[in-house]
Amino acid sequence: MRRAKRAVLVATGLLIGLYAAIAIGLALGQGPLIYPAPRGQGAMAGGFEAVGYRTEDGLDLAAGYRAAQQGKPTILYFHGNGTDWTSSIIATDRMVPEGYGVLAAEYRGYRGNPGSPSEQGLYRDGRAALRFLEREGVGPSQVVMIGNSVGTGVAAQLASETTPAALILISPFASLSQLVGEKMWWLPTGLLLRDRYDTLTTLERVEAPILLMHGDADTLIPHAHSEQLAAKKAGAELAIFPGIGHDLAWHPAAEDRALAFMERATGSGKSD
Repeated sequence: MRRAKRAVLVATGLLIGLYAAIAIGLALGQGPLIYPAPRGQGAMAGGFEAVGYRTEDGLDLAAGYRAAQQGKPTILYFHGNGTDWTSSIIATDRMVPEGYGVLAAEYRGYRGNPGSPSEQGLYRDGRAALRFLEREGVGPSQVVMIGNSVGTGVAAQLASETTPAALILISPFASLSQLVGEKMWWLPTGLLLRDRYDTLTTLERVEAPILLMHGDADTLIPHAHSEQLAAKKAGAELAIFPGIGHDLAWHPAAEDRALAFMERATGSGKSD
């Protein structure tokens, strides 16, 4: 009996120790988990020029830019956490031929940029990108903000601080804290998580036309998050794509849907 009780106590102690170790690991190592920045800088993409801008906390960031044709809006694109700004070029390759400009924004700690990524840091990076466009003569009313995955949190925040021509969120989460809580329900993620990206609340302050797009086969961020956002924000358009996963941003169907929305929202469609 004593031996069995001792075994139970030892097993319980091991489980508690393992639980504590996982919780501590999440608390200390969440940065690389949330922001797995790819290594290396990669090659420049044709048609885009390397540009730089400084953040309000003194970081000089490099990004990619292609100016719009006369009278066309400029897309400010915030990419996902596991890629760099060159992925934004693939996600807009049907829009550029229509004359749209693109600022493929980049984050601190990505593609050789200084600093370490964080929620507040990425917001600062986004504001610096907007200031760059203003210096290029592109005001907020001429900007369409697009965010993919974690970039949706940045795009939504920036759209709540100004009034862009339109906002498009691809594979968004209602909030990062909700998503992590769903994935790791057995941990006190609400206490451990530093970055939260509360898009559900942020969208309430956005006045621009909004399009939400999600694949119903997305296992990383379930499409229920987009449905939750659409239910909370009156007037937001929702498009669910059957059979597509978290790579929705690079599918032609998503680009075509975004292009049609932008043309309606900005009045920048082809004239008859």
